[in-house]
Amino acid sequence: MKDASPATAPKTFYLKDYTPFGYDAESVHLTFRLAPETTRVLSKIRFAPKPDAADRTFFLHGEELKLISAKIDGEEVSPELVEGGLKCEVPAAPFTWEAEVEINPAGNTALEGLYMSNRMYCTQCEAEGFRKITYYPDRPDVMSTFTVRIEGDEPVMLSNGNPMGQGEGWAEWHDPWPKPAYLFALVAGDLVNYPGSFTTKSGKEVELNIWVRPGDEGKCAFGMEALKKSMKWDEDVYGLEYDLDLFNIVAVDDFNMGAMENKGLNIFNSSCVLASPETSTDANFERIEAIIAHEYFHNWTGNRITCRDWFQLCLKEGLTVFRDAQFTADMRSEPVKRIEDVIALRARQFPEDNGPLAHPPRPEQYQEINNFYTATVYEKGAEVIGMLKRLVGDENYYKALQLYFERHDGQACTIEDWLKVFEDATGRGLSQFKLWYSQAGTPRVKVSEDYADGTYTLTFEQSTPPTPGQPDKAPRVIPVAVGLLSPNGDEVRGTEVLELTEAKQSFTFEGLASKPVPSILREFSAPVILERATTNAERAFLLAHDTDPFNRWEAGNALAKEVRVAMVLDGAAPDAAYLDALEKLVRDDEQDPAFRALVLTPPSQSDIAQTLFDRGHTPDPQKIYDAAETFAQTLAQQLETSLPRLYAATTVDGPYAPDAEGAGKRALNGRILSLLTRLDGGDQAARQYQAADNMTQQYAALGALLKSEKGEAQSQAFFNQWQDDRLVMDKWFALQIACAAPEKTAAVAAALTKHPLFSMKNPNRFRAVFGALAGSHAGFHHASGEGYQLLAKNLIALDKLNPQTTARMCAAFQTWKRYDADRQSLIRAQLKRIAGTDGLSRDTTEMVTRILDG
Repeated sequence: MKDASPATAPKTFYLKDYTPFGYDAESVHLTFRLAPETTRVLSKIRFAPKPDAADRTFFLHGEELKLISAKIDGEEVSPELVEGGLKCEVPAAPFTWEAEVEINPAGNTALEGLYMSNRMYCTQCEAEGFRKITYYPDRPDVMSTFTVRIEGDEPVMLSNGNPMGQGEGWAEWHDPWPKPAYLFALVAGDLVNYPGSFTTKSGKEVELNIWVRPGDEGKCAFGMEALKKSMKWDEDVYGLEYDLDLFNIVAVDDFNMGAMENKGLNIFNSSCVLASPETSTDANFERIEAIIAHEYFHNWTGNRITCRDWFQLCLKEGLTVFRDAQFTADMRSEPVKRIEDVIALRARQFPEDNGPLAHPPRPEQYQEINNFYTATVYEKGAEVIGMLKRLVGDENYYKALQLYFERHDGQACTIEDWLKVFEDATGRGLSQFKLWYSQAGTPRVKVSEDYADGTYTLTFEQSTPPTPGQPDKAPRVIPVAVGLLSPNGDEVRGTEVLELTEAKQSFTFEGLASKPVPSILREFSAPVILERATTNAERAFLLAHDTDPFNRWEAGNALAKEVRVAMVLDGAAPDAAYLDALEKLVRDDEQDPAFRALVLTPPSQSDIAQTLFDRGHTPDPQKIYDAAETFAQTLAQQLETSLPRLYAATTVDGPYAPDAEGAGKRALNGRILSLLTRLDGGDQAARQYQAADNMTQQYAALGALLKSEKGEAQSQAFFNQWQDDRLVMDKWFALQIACAAPEKTAAVAAALTKHPLFSMKNPNRFRAVFGALAGSHAGFHHASGEGYQLLAKNLIALDKLNPQTTARMCAAFQTWKRYDADRQSLIRAQLKRIAGTDGLSRDTTEMVTRILDG
């Protein structure tokens, strides 16, 4: 368990203080003698002093280790145990370090290092978990080859790389590729494999396995196909071939993250790999496909080339998120993928960027690195890669990537190394573009226009609000993709990428017969907030005519926001023109069903709250909820005569397949069903629930019924059917809360924490309950403050078991300053309650402090 009571104030680490470790780790040999409470780890590491090292202090990280013995070149030594590790006098020449330690996997509830999940041994070493396994320079710039021997009575014992041998009670593994300790992995337990194979472009046969608990073999086929598609795609698009004889994936029930890219032995949260039509929704299938691709793509962008230090985390994560987004776009629908990514970015990263937790993609300092596995590092990091590709062009992008892999293979690199590759490959300077990595905050781009004598002028002004520690921001390079439409809807100028480099800039378009309608920020070409005076009539025009799918959706989304803002502030009725536009679109069978489903999906209530706040209003969560309900009811009534036909037309016949076409139709069908349920009392939803042969339709029907305060019988039937499936039960827990009325949300969540199947030790179950609570905008922010109290109470309890998950869940409070004084007071009291807890972990201490002080 993570030390919850550091003796001193949390230490702050600074990028500017980086110094290399004074020794090379030439080879690592580890022996594990497994026992649930008394595992022995024997390490034998060959170190060599670096000739040019500025600091020769021999310090090895170590936490919660019982040191049994230590040797240098076979002779016993007595190292000095210090906070966070040990120090020792060592020879000035190459030497062999040996240590034996004892650890307690069964008692490791923090799920970092070596721990047990339902009697299975497994590891999670990123970012700093390896120091809980043995004494070692646990930093990403120390790379070495690993040979591992596992001794125990488990039927299956796995580690990184290729198998070297096995016998009764032992197995040996060797990874020939140098790696940092955060990529080390070990799994041992009663497992069965779902096998596969892949032939690389050079003809090498690679053995593939997905290892699961007995009984889960039937949920592996989709994951295996996704892995093969990922391997083929990476060869075709990036020219990257897999480099070992074996690739293993293991499904683990208790895991803090989604998955981990350990070399040759990926460890996955079971929710991110196990799938079947009966137990998984379309969204689950798409997420699994993307995460399997993401972790596989890390083999080169993260493993073969890794980070010099944790400040460079976005180097591997941003690039790999960008690559997995490309993959999903190719496998499914590029426009729909782009829209979904922007929705997620605005829901998660924009609030982070504009609140107390704001930080650049490459932060300058941190206290606990686990707190920087954020949407800014991942999703905004990917957006930065996308902008770079857009600026240099596709050909130069892939040319630079080829140079990156050639120049830096086997190295631990920095953002400077990454950008230098692009400068060398393209001849373009990127010093100003680098500001995207060092400046926090979301830029605002204000647009004005002028038209005279056939010349149209767009003027852009960029600014970025102050963020913690960064009051002033310099102008960045911002690629703005623009197209122009004529008043009759024809495109008169195709997409052009304008480069903003100054605080204020103008661009002219000549030879136009009439004033055009601009389509600005096509494909969401930069992660900025666009500010432009426009009308609902123009938005409706773009919704009908824009040739860019993203901006077409964006116009409808902006219309939806304006309608809801007017309803909240003025008590206005839903705008009739917008309702007509929606009806026309949803009835247009020529349009992609997935796109129509997205247009019918309303802006989140949190998004409306932020919009009101940005315009100088204090958002009222209950009024926002009421407006959303009124609009949905009005839309259902407007579509009343069309809904039965639309429902029938979007019902997918035949066997379930998790492909893009079927998923799009089911997404639209689900939106239609939710509207239909408002009119027919749930009759159609009840029939769908009864007839459903897949989780997507069963879950959609149950959600529609619960939202209409019906479905008690179906909810109990769902529970009875799936109570032995942990992943499906996570869905059931979350849905009870998500569908509850705001005044009941906290009470429903509180009752579920007392349910026999609720476990605070399982991150998936905790996130199912409290993620749903925090995600219910009006319920969490109910004026009673009960939601705040309940979350704080459970975060305090969880912190003693799992600080990493606790700290991440604290982000639910990050937008507290946008609400009224009473709610602010209630939230502040709960934040101080958490902060004042005795023995609070450094993870949670840092997060709560930043939220309070930001």
